[in-house]
Amino acid sequence: MTTEKMGFEAEVSRLLHMMVHSVYSDREIFLRELISNASDACDKLRYEGLTNSDLLKDSGDFTIDIRLDKESKTLTVSDNGIGMNREDLISHLGTIARSGTSSFMENISGDEKKDVNLIGQFGVGFYSVFMVADKVEVLSRKAGEEKAYLWSSDGIGEYTISEAEKVGNGTSIMLHIKDEADEFIEIHRLKNIIKTYSDHVTIPITMISKSEEDGAEDEETSERVNDGTALWARSKSDITEEQYKEFFHHVAHAYDDPGMTIHYRAEGKIEYTVMLFIPSQQPMDLFDPARKTKVKLYVKRVFITDDCEDILPGYLRFMRGVVDSEDLPLNISREMLQNNPVMSSISNAVTKRILSELEKKAKKDKDGYNQFWETFGPVLKEGIYEDFARRDQILKMSRFYSTAGDELTSLDDYVSRMNDGQDTIYYITADSLEAAKRSPQLEGFKAKDIEVIYFTDPVDEFWLQMIPEFDGKKLASVTRGSADLDDKKEDDNEEEKSPELEALLSVLKTNLGETVKDVRKSNRLTDSAVCLVADDNDMDMHMERILKMHNKLDGAASARVMEINADNDLIKALSKAATKKGSVDLLKDASQMLLDQAKIMEGDLPDDPVAFASRLSKVMEASFK
Repeated sequence: MTTEKMGFEAEVSRLLHMMVHSVYSDREIFLRELISNASDACDKLRYEGLTNSDLLKDSGDFTIDIRLDKESKTLTVSDNGIGMNREDLISHLGTIARSGTSSFMENISGDEKKDVNLIGQFGVGFYSVFMVADKVEVLSRKAGEEKAYLWSSDGIGEYTISEAEKVGNGTSIMLHIKDEADEFIEIHRLKNIIKTYSDHVTIPITMISKSEEDGAEDEETSERVNDGTALWARSKSDITEEQYKEFFHHVAHAYDDPGMTIHYRAEGKIEYTVMLFIPSQQPMDLFDPARKTKVKLYVKRVFITDDCEDILPGYLRFMRGVVDSEDLPLNISREMLQNNPVMSSISNAVTKRILSELEKKAKKDKDGYNQFWETFGPVLKEGIYEDFARRDQILKMSRFYSTAGDELTSLDDYVSRMNDGQDTIYYITADSLEAAKRSPQLEGFKAKDIEVIYFTDPVDEFWLQMIPEFDGKKLASVTRGSADLDDKKEDDNEEEKSPELEALLSVLKTNLGETVKDVRKSNRLTDSAVCLVADDNDMDMHMERILKMHNKLDGAASARVMEINADNDLIKALSKAATKKGSVDLLKDASQMLLDQAKIMEGDLPDDPVAFASRLSKVMEASFK
C-alpha cells in the first residue's frame, strides 16, 4: 500500500497555523461544522440516488454517528453519505478552492484570535477541528466506487493520503483530542453542543460510547441526541431566535448572525414552506461570475438540490435558507426543474415576498435597511437591469449617496428636494464614492445648490442606459455636455467672451487637434482649471472606462470635450499668454498638460506618462529658477 505525502496550499497552511495556535472561546463550533458537512453529504447522496438508485444500495437509512472513546481520547464523526475519493480529498481538504483563495487572504488581518471568525465565511469550517485535535484522520469511500482512502494530518503543513479499506460509502472523521481540549470527550458536553447547534438536523444523530456503569465497561451504548424535525415545518411561535440563528449557521455554513429572517407557509393551489435568511455579512462568493443562488430546495422535507437556478433570480443570490414544496415530484431532476410551471410560480411568489419584506423594513427600520443596502445593495440593483417586471419597484427601493449629505437617500427623496423649476435628476458615475466626491464636474452644481446623486457601482452604468427618467424627471449625467446649469439655458455662444479667452480657446484647439472633440468655456467649474465631459451623443466616460477595462470596447476611445474655467487664475494667465505672437508654439506643452491634468482628475492616465513627466519637470524647473 502506497502512502502519498503532500503539502497544503500556502493559504491552508496559514489557516491551520491559526487554528492550532489560537485559544478560541467558541472551539465547540468544530462539531457543528462536522455535523453540517455530514448532513450535506447525506443530502447529496439522497439527491444523486433519485436518478441513480445503484448509489443507494449499500447505504440504508441515512445516519450520523458520533463515537467517543475516552481511553484513546478520540472522537469520530461518521456518515453514510456521498463520500469522497482521492481527488475529492485533495480538493476539499487540501485547498481552499470553493471559497476564493485571494478573497480569503485579503481578509486575514494578522490578529489570529480575530481571524478565526473568518473561517465560516470562507466555507472552510472543517479546519476548525485543529483547534481541538492534534491529529485528524479522514476515512472515506465515495458512493459507487470500490476504493476507500485515508487522509491524515497533524495540521502542521502536510497531509498524507493512502488507499484503505472501508465497508460501505460515506466518511468517518477521527479526531485525536488535545490534552487541553479533553472536555470534548465528555458525553454530556457533546450532547449539549449538539442540542445547541444541530438539534434541527433532519438526519438522525446518534451518540455511541462505552457504558460508564459498573461492570459494563466493554459494552457500548447508543442514543439519538437530536430532535430531527425540519425546523421550517414548525410554527413560527414554536421557534426561538436562537434556533433561527443556529439553523442559519447550519444551512448557510456561516458564522455571522442573520440580518433578517423570512419564514412563512403558502397554502392554496400550490403549497410550500419558506425559511430564508439575509446574512449580515457578504458571503465571499457574492460576486462570483457564476452568480449562483444558495437556497436549498426540498420536496416534502426531502432535500433535492442546492443548485437550482430557477428558485430565485440572480440578484437575490445573497439569500440563504430553504424552500420546501408539497407539489413537486420527489424524483424531479435538475432538467425537469427548468421551466417547470410549479417552480416558476413558487419563484415568482417568493421573490415578490422577499422584496415586500424589504420594503417593509425600509419603512419601519431605516437604519437597519440602510445597513442591508450597504451590504447587498449593489447586488439587488442588478434586478433593475434584469427584471423588467420589478424594475420600478427595485428602483424605488434603491438607496444612493448624494451631495445633499452623508446619509443614503432614495430617488423619491431626491425628487422631494428638487429646486423650483428643476426638471432633471442629476447624477455622476465613478469607481468609488471618494472619486465621485472629488470630481470637478460637481463644482458648478454645488455652487448653485443643485443636488447630484453618486452612482458608484458598476451595475449602475448598465441600468442607467435603460431608465431615461424617474417620476417624470429626466436622469442626466453631470459629465455630459447636456448637463446645463442654467435653468433658463442661456446659450454660452451668445455670451460675451474676452479676446484673451477666445485666443486661448483657439490655441488649445489647434494644439490638441483630434485628441479632443472641442474646447469650450465651462459653466460647471468654479475652482478647477479644466475638466473633460462627454458630448451629448457620446458614451458616458465612466461607462467607457468600464468597457475598456474588460476589453469590451470596440474601436478607439471617443475624443472628449475639454472645458476650461475662465475664472481660474491659471486659465487667466494662459489667456493673456495666448494673445502674444507665437502663442501656439509657446503654449504647446501647457495645452497638453491641461489635457493630462483633466484625465488624471477623471482617474485616467495620460496618453504618454513619460512625456507628461518631462513637461512637469520643465514646469517645476522653471518655477524654481
